[in-house]
This record gives sequence, structure tokens and C-alpha cells, in this order.
Amino acid sequence: MTEEKQCIAFICVQNAGRSQMAAAFARRKVKEKDLPINIISGGTNPADSVHDVVVEAMKEKGFDLSSNEPKVVEPGELEGCNYVITMGCSATGVCPATWEGTDLEWDLDDPGEAGIEKVREIRNEIEERVDSLLGEVV
Repeated sequence: MTEEKQCIAFICVQNAGRSQMAAAFARRKVKEKDLPINIISGGTNPADSVHDVVVEAMKEKGFDLSSNEPKVVEPGELEGCNYVITMGCSATGVCPATWEGTDLEWDLDDPGEAGIEKVREIRNEIEERVDSLLGEVV
């Protein structure tokens, strides 16, 4: 494991579903394993709140996202990130022109209009991808 602190950003348009779930899973794993990784989550056009169905699905996994507020991601925040992961939505131009990290596109369905069963599938896929990513990063 490298001594330098890494940075991973999870980005989607509304920051109300996929990126919130990914950041929650990543933050818990980083804390459990005491990994030198900073986690950022944001959107290009944030919603007013995290989708209720996402809050419900994540509660089943021990997370309380009910007080999370979607936020805009600023290109300057991403400057020091090693990885920027977009969640199957258009986040074109979110990375600064001088950014030299790795960008990944996770083509995931939007949970905002989905029923709880579909959101559980999306949630579980995100959890697997986060685990895999963190396994590669450290």
C-alpha cells in the first residue's frame, strides 16, 4: 500500500442515488480497513435530496442517508483525485483540463424512478464494484 493518501470521487448528475451509495460503501470500507483514501461524492446538477427509495435500500445495509444532501462537484475538488468514477450518466467536462487521474464509467441504471427491488440490484452491484475498486487501489 502506498503511503500517499489517494482520492476517489463518485460523480453523477443529481448526486441523489448511485454516487451516494458508492460513497457510503467506500467510506465504510476505508474506515474499517484504515485505508489512506479520501472519498468525494458530488453531482453536476444536484437534486434537492437523496431519493427516498435509495435511503430505504441503504438502510437495509446499515446506512442512514436520510440527512445526506446532494452537492455540486467542483472541478477543483477533483484536481487531486486519482480516480473519478461516473455512474452511467453524463458528467462530461467535470474533470479539470489538467487532471491526470483515471476515469471510469460505471454504466448503472438510475435508481431515482425505480422500485425497491431494482434499487437493491443497483445497490448490490455498486457494493461489489466499490469492493473491487478498493482492492485494486490499495
